[in-house]
Amino acid sequence: MTAEQIIATLKTLVDDGKVLTDPADLDTYGKDWTRIYPPRPVAIVFPKTTKQVQALVTFANENQVALVPSGGRTGLSAGAVAANGEVVVAFDYMNQILDFSASDRLVTCQAGVVTAQLQNFAEENGLYYPVDFASAGSSQLGGNLSTNAGGIKVIRYGMSRDWVAGLKVVTGKGDIMELNQGLAKNNTGYDLRHLFIGAEGTLGFITEATMKLSRKPDNLTVLVLGLNDLTNTMDVLQTFQKQIDLTAYEFFSHQAMQHVLAHGQIQAPFDTEAPYYALLEFEAVSEQIMDDAMGLFEQCMESGWVLDGVISQSETQARNLWQLRERISESIAPRTPYKNDLSVVVSKVPGFLQEIDAVVTEHYPDFEIIWFGHIGDGNLHLNILKPDDLAKEDFFEKCKHVNTWVFDIVKRYKGSVSAEHGVGMTKKDYLHYTRSEEEIAYMRAIKQVFDPNRVINPGKIFD
Repeated sequence: MTAEQIIATLKTLVDDGKVLTDPADLDTYGKDWTRIYPPRPVAIVFPKTTKQVQALVTFANENQVALVPSGGRTGLSAGAVAANGEVVVAFDYMNQILDFSASDRLVTCQAGVVTAQLQNFAEENGLYYPVDFASAGSSQLGGNLSTNAGGIKVIRYGMSRDWVAGLKVVTGKGDIMELNQGLAKNNTGYDLRHLFIGAEGTLGFITEATMKLSRKPDNLTVLVLGLNDLTNTMDVLQTFQKQIDLTAYEFFSHQAMQHVLAHGQIQAPFDTEAPYYALLEFEAVSEQIMDDAMGLFEQCMESGWVLDGVISQSETQARNLWQLRERISESIAPRTPYKNDLSVVVSKVPGFLQEIDAVVTEHYPDFEIIWFGHIGDGNLHLNILKPDDLAKEDFFEKCKHVNTWVFDIVKRYKGSVSAEHGVGMTKKDYLHYTRSEEEIAYMRAIKQVFDPNRVINPGKIFD
């Protein structure tokens, strides 16, 4: 089919005005936060119902038209980039909360519900949706589930996968399936919802999700510590976890914090400079827990692991301390960072990070390296910043050489080349560093079952 024929047919499958072809719209909806692949979609289409999504998938199969899902477009692996004339299926208008049961603590949402919208709904009903990250104000639930997003609370609450009680999906063949239907116990064979969670839209489209909610945490308190050495991150973590259940344990380098401070509005947590910082969050539900926290802080100081620290005295101060961590990505964005999202088991983090930092620094001493991440669950974000005098294309090419050395270390540590950002197009050449040949073969076979004509997000995860 020609582009004109595709566009004309799309207009018959969705509501009036819900097909866009303006170049500015194609650029906006055809990409995510990566800037490596230029977007080249043929059209953007906005379904409003699962039936309309099914009609789009049926059309795609009958005419061999490729479809790319688009949520909040906050992804970092080009999983939602339409670079080869695909039709982008954007879920912005499927943004309704459909059902809620207070007794079951379950809420059913369309895929386009924004993360913060779900968080606010839970709070309005005296409950809590704990999956959280810096893009909560724009990321959409369908995209979160398609990448099994993690974020800052994983140490206590787990990944997105852990909060999914049921899914409604349209498979790559065009079948509508309702998976698990909110059941806490359903031991009847394969649980197919977990295939769609983390599949990056390659098996079909998530159109609705039934999500679990939790008790709202009480008096969340933040402690920021300046660490003497990288290995002290584990010393501090082990010390605190013996007595306190942490809701978050983050870390960032001094260089990362300097970029945040340079943007203004945020102040350094204390006068003492440290090479690394840890941010701990916990529920201070009693004076005893606060006393325990202060005692543990003093113990870490006496052991030489911590140089200085500050503890929040109010919700406002806690939010401000969180900004030191959450504004890092925003502050380094103008420097065109090349991002790697890595993970190992928690105990191996210090050695793993030191090896990678040494390799990158040795081979590219002129590159500025920014480290931060969810160190409490073994997830590290390596950000290499582009020098001002280096063209973007040359910079990305050099970073590909860095990847080989970095991922060799990842494989040796039995880690992951993508902890929470997905594979998309940017990581698919490196999938074998984490997955065996047998695993990849089974993954390809699963793709063939659900999407035999390869019309759903082709070229993502693998070719």
